[in-house]
Amino acid sequence: MWGWTVPRATCFDLLDRFYRAGFREVDGATNYPINKKPEDFRKAENILLEWIKAHEVQDLKVMMKVGSVNNLRTPENNLAKSFLLMLLDEYRSEFGPNLDTFMIHWDNRQEEKGIRESLEALAIAREQGLRTGLSGIKHPGIYARLNQEFSLDFRIQAKHNILQSDYSRYQAFHGRAGFIAYGINAGGVKLDPGQYRADSSLRARGGNVAEEHPLTEKLQAILKEANQRGGRPPVSSFNHCGLAFACHSPDMEGILLGVSRPEQLEDSMSFFEALRTYGYQDLYDSLKKLTE
Repeated sequence: MWGWTVPRATCFDLLDRFYRAGFREVDGATNYPINKKPEDFRKAENILLEWIKAHEVQDLKVMMKVGSVNNLRTPENNLAKSFLLMLLDEYRSEFGPNLDTFMIHWDNRQEEKGIRESLEALAIAREQGLRTGLSGIKHPGIYARLNQEFSLDFRIQAKHNILQSDYSRYQAFHGRAGFIAYGINAGGVKLDPGQYRADSSLRARGGNVAEEHPLTEKLQAILKEANQRGGRPPVSSFNHCGLAFACHSPDMEGILLGVSRPEQLEDSMSFFEALRTYGYQDLYDSLKKLTE
């Protein structure tokens, strides 16, 4: 939401806090923010670059997703080898040592020749010392089969929350790739409709913020049961549920936070530390049953 509901000054504040806390990985994409305003195309990455240059940072690990040619919420893209290599050169120049992972974004193709050429571009990125990744791939099985020629060690971003998960669609990569969960808050769902702010992401995307979510009552019961154990920080929000669900899910090596306010970031980092310290396997088990 950077450059859309999250202004530049807040983005800088979020990055300052995140960096001070010791975290280094930052996710981006050429088409962020996807707000249907052509003039904002690539605005989010420019905010990140401004922050990097202002602080002379050299040790970020930026994941950059490429291929989309607009920010109009369409799957239109260009994944030709020549175009990917052009972007690779540009991002290596712009981000320097801060560029860590080069990812293909939003691919609905089934045609193997084009996919193989895209993988050739990723193989060149690997030769240049970068990690490679996939996000929003409609036919991952084709990628897995063709990757036998390249042996790329993919990082895969997959939507994964208690309401919707694309993890099963990437079955060909289970146990063979590091998954990173995104959308853990299901687009910004709150347990109480009164919690939605005027600039909430769900409202900005046109979601229904007037009614209580159908699973709210069951989720409240799960939270109450989890908090009866005591001896650990309480679970108090849909965000906490999303973090616990992603953290304990198989193959997940990371979680993307889409926070828009400093308070959200601080709360997420605090609860993530609680997850690493105490473990909430019982909460995950209850949430998993809810999705079955």
